[in-house]
Amino acid sequence: DVAILIRSLPLEQRRLVAEAMDDERLADVLEELPEDEQLRLIEGLDMERLTNVFEEMEFDDLADLLVQMPGEQRSRVLEAMDDDDAETMRQLLSHAEGTAGALMSPDVIVMSPDATVADALARIREPDILVSIAAQVFVAHAPHYPPTGTYLGVVHFQRLLRESPNLTLGQCVDMEPTISPTMVERDVAVRLASYNLLAVAVCDDNNHLLGAITVDDVLDRTLPANWRRNPTPGVMS
Repeated sequence: DVAILIRSLPLEQRRLVAEAMDDERLADVLEELPEDEQLRLIEGLDMERLTNVFEEMEFDDLADLLVQMPGEQRSRVLEAMDDDDAETMRQLLSHAEGTAGALMSPDVIVMSPDATVADALARIREPDILVSIAAQVFVAHAPHYPPTGTYLGVVHFQRLLRESPNLTLGQCVDMEPTISPTMVERDVAVRLASYNLLAVAVCDDNNHLLGAITVDDVLDRTLPANWRRNPTPGVMS
């Protein structure tokens, strides 16, 4: 694990390694580090490099990092980012810390109820789709990016494999429980565990999909704060 190896290096060597990495690899490493170590690692990177790296990070992980930054630096980063990405980040940062809104990611697959199972399978096979995102397709009316039109439900990957390719998503959608962006993290964890969900949809009062929270997101918040510094025995350190 590269992140574990980097944590074992003196700070100056960590920064040299960070400078030598490409943007995508450095983004992956940052996502695996505690927030305080993230900030130390990126000190000294110029704004262009910083924004390039941040654009490779998942939105929820980036939001956690930006919250730790001084307000002036955070504002400069947001101003330097792509307009759409910056607006997404501002929306995430507007939610209170410790709530579902602050924990969710808007980076989800959303499709029309008229799309077919074949369409959905083709979408989740796209190489840039993360496994955690490809595990389910959320179904909603347009627009098909959070905040969506009326949310209808979810179709899990396993069901897509069982259904006829010509069946529409509206014909096989499941209406699982959703949560409010104001729900506290502990209650989110309880909801996921109670219904044995890998992910849960976050919707506003008008039933518009805002994003989703995965089990991985919840584990990062519910495990002890120092768990990344104390890897499981047997894992390379």
